[in-house]
Amino acid sequence: MSNGKKKMTIADFKKYKKEGRKFSYVTAYDYTTATIVNESDVEVILVGDSLGMIMLGYDGTTPVTLEDIIHHTKPVVKGAPDTFIVADMPFGTYNVSIEKAIENANRLYKETGCDCVKLEGGVEVADTIAAIVKAGIPVMGHIGLTPQTAGMLGGFKVQGSTPEGAKKLIEDVKAIEKAGAFSVVLECVPKGVGKAITEAVEIPVLGIGAGPYVDCQVLVTQDLLDMYGDFKPKFVKHFAHIRKEMVEGLNRFHKETIEGTFPSREYCFNAQVEGFEVED
Repeated sequence: MSNGKKKMTIADFKKYKKEGRKFSYVTAYDYTTATIVNESDVEVILVGDSLGMIMLGYDGTTPVTLEDIIHHTKPVVKGAPDTFIVADMPFGTYNVSIEKAIENANRLYKETGCDCVKLEGGVEVADTIAAIVKAGIPVMGHIGLTPQTAGMLGGFKVQGSTPEGAKKLIEDVKAIEKAGAFSVVLECVPKGVGKAITEAVEIPVLGIGAGPYVDCQVLVTQDLLDMYGDFKPKFVKHFAHIRKEMVEGLNRFHKETIEGTFPSREYCFNAQVEGFEVED
């Protein structure tokens, strides 16, 4: 279902930044969630490798495969025709060789119908980004906290918190822009650093835990709707409490089942069949 919104294009990303127009970006991993986001005003969906934790119960993103992302992206594309769809390139799909990266990006782009692919890293993946873009596939970058290699960064913690670290991130974002990426996700940095990075490039910076000065705000849908258990990162605001509502609804269903009050006549097929009549 559509709310009449017009789907963003690659050109719109830079246009929105130039005009100072903010936009929003959430995750979806299945058809039903995609249809809900599509009905909302949110412009962009990521089918992220965060599905490893959210949908598959892994401890991190590293075990997620290309087949996993393809499997989950296809129904999202079907469910959200009016929303720009980003598909993550998971760990191991672009760090072997540039040729392999292009091959995997081709598969992801062709088999799912997504609008672009996203990969993590800065200066060190600039050549790979350039090659994928040259092959005809739009690329979104991702710097700051990069979950696929979080272990090398000292775990899930704020990045760019020293002058040297902040300067490195500015080098990274400039390299990504020069390589041809049309936008970049910036994750878990101090808000002042987020502002400097946003001002350093003409491509939009899409922030998750990067403060208010970025061009777009990003959150995992299950986080912002309070669906994902007890873990709540500092940068997550709960805009609804869907987990509590779901548990209460399930408990009401259970209670009425035990009491025998569901299904009432309203929820039954009430035609009388000879030999099988019952009293209401």
